[in-house]
Amino acid sequence: MLLRSRIARTAIALTSLAALAACGEKEAGSAAPAAAPAVDQPSPTVSAAATPEQNPEVVEAPVTPLPKPTVAKTQRRVQIYSGPSNVSLSPAPDQGRGSNIVQLNGTASADIGTYAADGKGMTLYRFDKDTAKPSKSNCNGDCAETWPPLLIRSPGQIYPSGINPQLVGYVERADGTCQVTIAGWPVYLFSKDTRPGDIKGQGVGGTWFAINPTGGRTKPLPEVVDMPTTAAAR
Repeated sequence: MLLRSRIARTAIALTSLAALAACGEKEAGSAAPAAAPAVDQPSPTVSAAATPEQNPEVVEAPVTPLPKPTVAKTQRRVQIYSGPSNVSLSPAPDQGRGSNIVQLNGTASADIGTYAADGKGMTLYRFDKDTAKPSKSNCNGDCAETWPPLLIRSPGQIYPSGINPQLVGYVERADGTCQVTIAGWPVYLFSKDTRPGDIKGQGVGGTWFAINPTGGRTKPLPEVVDMPTTAAAR
């Protein structure tokens, strides 16, 4: 009877130690999840002669983290970074004065060359009636309804990709909002562009052009030449 009691106490102690060890691994941050009790499923064994079909191995390519961007330039309370963010960005809601986080991307186009786009992929334009030195927007009122300025709210952050951060800044508009600039040129969206990559504003009025990463005009859209049909040619 005494022997049976000692055996029972020993079994309870060993069970408690095993439980503490498992909790300790979990607390220490072990990547291995706790194993579920096996039910009619013996642990698989790997034979040295097993074929790839019998024992497929999943090899994941290493993920190279993006370099952490650094502040390349500061304009008052707006920080302009050396490149795109290496983490997901969550800008505060735009309440009519712009977002506190703006992304700029150099985007290639076979039709007009490389142009600047915002973080959603929408084309950014420049207006020939604005000035770059000094930076000034001359598009207000109804003009700004058709061509909404890209605004940055202070304090804010701008993350350019494919655009020299030293060329990026902002200018204060007549209504007190701050408009993003590239090489001094205020940049705008076009209200008739509805999808990323749309360039419906290119060449409008001979004064609106998608802006390139150095602040210049992109090239005009290629002319579409209507070829006569065979019937018309006869």
